[in-house]
Amino acid sequence: MAGQKGTGSDHVEYTANKDVTGQVVGRMPTFLLGMTEEERELMEKKLVRKIDARLLIMLVVMYILNYLDRNNIASAKLAGLDKDLNLKGNQYQTCVSILFVGYLLMQVPSNMILNKFGKPSIYLPGCMLAWGTISAATAATRNFGGLLACRFILGFVEAAYFPGCLYLLTAWYTRKEVGKRTALLYCGSLISGAFSGLIAAGITDGLAGARGIAAWRWLFIIEGALTVFVALLSIFIIPDLPRTTSWLTEEEKELAAWRLEADIGEDDWVDSQHQSMFHGAKLAFMDYKTWLLLGAIYGLTSAGAVTTFFPIVMAGLGKSTVETLLLTTPPYLIGAIFVMLNAWHADKTGERYLHIALPPIVAIVAFIIALSNTSFAGQYVAMCLMIGGIYAGYVVLLGHVSNILPRPATKRAAALALINCLSNVCQIYTPYLYPDSASPRFIAAFSHNLALCGMSIFFATIIRIVLGRLNKQLDEEEGTNIDPNRAQENENEEHGLPGQATTRGFRFLL
Repeated sequence: MAGQKGTGSDHVEYTANKDVTGQVVGRMPTFLLGMTEEERELMEKKLVRKIDARLLIMLVVMYILNYLDRNNIASAKLAGLDKDLNLKGNQYQTCVSILFVGYLLMQVPSNMILNKFGKPSIYLPGCMLAWGTISAATAATRNFGGLLACRFILGFVEAAYFPGCLYLLTAWYTRKEVGKRTALLYCGSLISGAFSGLIAAGITDGLAGARGIAAWRWLFIIEGALTVFVALLSIFIIPDLPRTTSWLTEEEKELAAWRLEADIGEDDWVDSQHQSMFHGAKLAFMDYKTWLLLGAIYGLTSAGAVTTFFPIVMAGLGKSTVETLLLTTPPYLIGAIFVMLNAWHADKTGERYLHIALPPIVAIVAFIIALSNTSFAGQYVAMCLMIGGIYAGYVVLLGHVSNILPRPATKRAAALALINCLSNVCQIYTPYLYPDSASPRFIAAFSHNLALCGMSIFFATIIRIVLGRLNKQLDEEEGTNIDPNRAQENENEEHGLPGQATTRGFRFLL
């Protein structure tokens, strides 16, 4: 039976639609009904390319700068920051750690605000403008207290970006599309790591003492100014949500919303009145799958803290400052290639568990090599393996969140922020595992990373078992009637299933 659904002042007719298997996949806009399947696929491909061009490319560029501004403190240390500021004992590690205190405090509230008001085109660039300004201002610090304050505020503002990006991606792409896009986004951080060494090497070699300013101060000034410029540009490029984006036609808006509804079985964004922040947070908190995902992601986030100290770890190989900075580039590029190949294959096959659980085994091998070998060749091979091994599975896991906790949108937003927030608790203590005295083997740090990779494999296995059982439950319930008052849908949500899963053919990807 056809109905109508309002979008602002316009009305687009819908009709119940079934796929080739006879499963209901959502209310298809009537303008699509006269098209052949090939015509619909072509229109959808054009839409996705348009979204990629406006959304994905800009998000990757912004994330490169996000990661650059967060982690340039390691390169600054090699360029003399600790000596100029007269840092003593663990004061440098404390300055690295304090960023994540601010980062943790703001993540969940930030994503809830973003979801409530639905204006990422303003919110994300605004946060970027703020953190770029703070990063540049770090160049003016004169002592430990000033650096500590800048780092705390930087973490507080940067907290909005990564979980906000993950939420925005899942608001535009289907479950089978989001894996590759999440991988591309996260490759921004790996590319940032590669460029960070090159930029720092150039500044250290060419601007040391220029205009009476130390090289590490130039590092913060240049990278912060670049961030501010891109933030101003991004305001005109980043879209809002499918139903509220001005550069889409009305038909494109409806297609963008419908294909996500067909993918999951429920609509995503309607309007701000339907986006209950506290209800979404409650659903995320009460769903045990949120905590299983946290266990798996926490292990890889903890092991991945090595990237914050990569220049310092590399310095233990005995090369000059500029050579050390240049040597950090190849491991990041190798890691980025590994991450993309793994995510591409995961999306192509639809398989998730092996693409999550196998890469950490490579990381475990890398840490064993680093622990047992002190030669330059052995240590450098380990460095080239560990980044890809850690982040290939991590990226697929991040994309997997939207498959495991897809609807309602407020629950997904809260879960993404909560998981990203709590998984980064490790960043508060891991800096103390990398004192200069532990170089070059970093026994405590690498042993910790090895164990945490094993923990991620364990939780990924539990998730696989749980999702298999839930799919069997959905098989048994398929075709049952739904309470017209949505009581059954609400009960499904409380037990970790999308509200209309039993009638729309939804299954968890395994």
